Amino acid sequence: MTTNPRVRQDSDGSPAVSPGVNNPLFARFYAWRSPSTQRSGGADRRRQLLAGISGNVIEVGAGNGLNFAHYPPQVTRVLAVEPDPHLGELARQAARSAPVPVEVVDGMAEEMPTDDASFGTAVACLTLCSVTDPDAALLEMHRVLWPGGRLHFYEHVRAEPPVLHGLQRIVDATIWPRLFGGCHCSRDTSAAITRAGFAMEQVDRFRAPDLPLPVPTAPHILGTAVRVDSGSSAA
Repeated sequence: MTTNPRVRQDSDGSPAVSPGVNNPLFARFYAWRSPSTQRSGGADRRRQLLAGISGNVIEVGAGNGLNFAHYPPQVTRVLAVEPDPHLGELARQAARSAPVPVEVVDGMAEEMPTDDASFGTAVACLTLCSVTDPDAALLEMHRVLWPGGRLHFYEHVRAEPPVLHGLQRIVDATIWPRLFGGCHCSRDTSAAITRAGFAMEQVDRFRAPDLPLPVPTAPHILGTAVRVDSGSSAA
């Protein structure tokens, strides 16, 4: 296996420390709001996301570790990558009571501190909306998975109805990313997953919350995709 050639190095040849992300107000708001989202269906969705996973797993953008309690016992190790220092510390606390071994490390989705083809499963949970470069992040997930490895994803995404999509574009261009830690509502994450070299296996689409009002983050996808070799078709 080879290490990521894009990972920066210090003068002594050791990996440089990632600059990370620091959104202290949003991180604390997210942690404060987490219990209510878990009770209102979030925990069930996370269990659905992680069902059937086994072996060696990398979780990208672990947040405060809400997924950790839901990993099946067949998982032998989770490497959880989180750039925000406050959420990372909360994730380390959650890892202590997780039912499977979890190691939380600092790192960016676009530059993950691990070797090529070293994991059977990658998990992206409400992460790709807020990374700086979702295409680069998905290429990294493709890189760290071995051929045939699976990406499990749970993300809010671009709306199909024109009115809601228009609202998403307006809030993305104005206040939303500033208020919510870089979050964007109108990203076409399904297309980005395919573009990065994954073949979709299963995609469930739903609204959460399912309200009559146009909530910009309501459209979601949850499913799995398989890493395809560069010489194969992702049809």
